[in-house]
This record gives sequence, structure tokens and C-alpha cells, in this order.
Amino acid sequence: MIAIAETKNKQKLVDGKPKLTFDQFLEVYPEHGHFELIDGEIVEICEIAFTRNHDDVGEYIDRRFYKEVERLSLNYAIKRSIPIRTIDQEGNERRHIPDLSVIDATVWRSNRPDYRGLREKIQLAVEVVSSNWEDDYIDKFEEYERMGIPEYWIVDYLATGSREFLGNPKIPTVFVNLLNENGKYQTSKFTGDDKIISRAFPELDLTAAEILNI
Repeated sequence: MIAIAETKNKQKLVDGKPKLTFDQFLEVYPEHGHFELIDGEIVEICEIAFTRNHDDVGEYIDRRFYKEVERLSLNYAIKRSIPIRTIDQEGNERRHIPDLSVIDATVWRSNRPDYRGLREKIQLAVEVVSSNWEDDYIDKFEEYERMGIPEYWIVDYLATGSREFLGNPKIPTVFVNLLNENGKYQTSKFTGDDKIISRAFPELDLTAAEILNI
């Protein structure tokens, strides 16, 4: 992945203070709004990034995953807006909120009173691309890979990302990144009527178009 300039659409809320750890962040971040832990600081992700279309796409994938869990009695918990802990390349703790998380149900239920953050590795993360697309294609790609999340979907329903990723002309695409034996993501691109291949849901009958045309 090629480094990209610092992402826009963020508002820093903490300046000139010691970097927060993940646990400290969970104690002090505001209850209202969408916040992440970036470089030891609380960062608000502007709501303009999340349209109704964005929410509909995430909700549709959620329903399809849930149906597979029910159909096959899979040991997964399907959750939206769950904070997870990651580590950046400098070793700083970060807190991200995937649009959709597939979590081992045993892990999820092991500490049910704790609702503020998940340190354990999840099975699959889905990010629906919005205006701050660099986060999904670059930062989260690297951090989820480093964390060892086996599967990471980038759903670019508006073809917002750069031509480096989407090609020329740019077309809406679902990227499925799977960890290989060396702990690195191998990326597959799905467009149109391509059937999406998932490691977490090997029997999933879902095409890119079904997601991208919501």
C-alpha cells in the first residue's frame, strides 16, 4: 500500500497531552458521536461521512451474514459499531469501529458486561467506504493485517477510492482481503455479478452487485 497524506474529515479533540492508551480512551471518550483513538488522541469522525446509502449497504451485509449464521449454526456474533483495539506501525494503540464485525461467539460471551471495547481478534471486519476512504484502504488495511484479522472486506459502493485500487475507469468494487500463511493480506476484487468468496462464510451465495446496487 502507498502512503497517502493525512486524512481529512477528522477533528482532533486532545492537543498537547500525553498519548492515551486504549484503556484510558475507553474511560474518557464522549458518549455521543463517532470517535476513534488515533496516535494517542481522541478523534471525532465527522458524521458527513455516513450517508443513508452507506448505512443501507452495511445493514444489507449484516442481514446476509446473520442468515448464514442462523442457517449453518455458526459460532459467530454479528455486531455493528463495536470498538476494537489495533496497533499502528509505531506501536501506538488505536481504537477503530468497523462498520460490521464478525466475532467468535465464545469470545463475545466471555465478558458480556464489558460493552466498551474489544481487545481480542475478530474473525472478519467490514468497512463500507465513505469520504475518508484512505482510512479503509491504507490505515485500517495495515492495522487489521497487523492484528491478524483473518478476513477484511472493503466495500467501495461509490468507487470513491483512487484509481490505484479501483482501476481506470473506476467502478464500484468489493475487496476481500484474506491473511496468507505469512500473515499478509492477499486481495481479491469482486465487481458486477462476481460471486464473493469468503473464508468465514464459505457457503455464502452473494454477488458484488447485490451489495453494490443497494
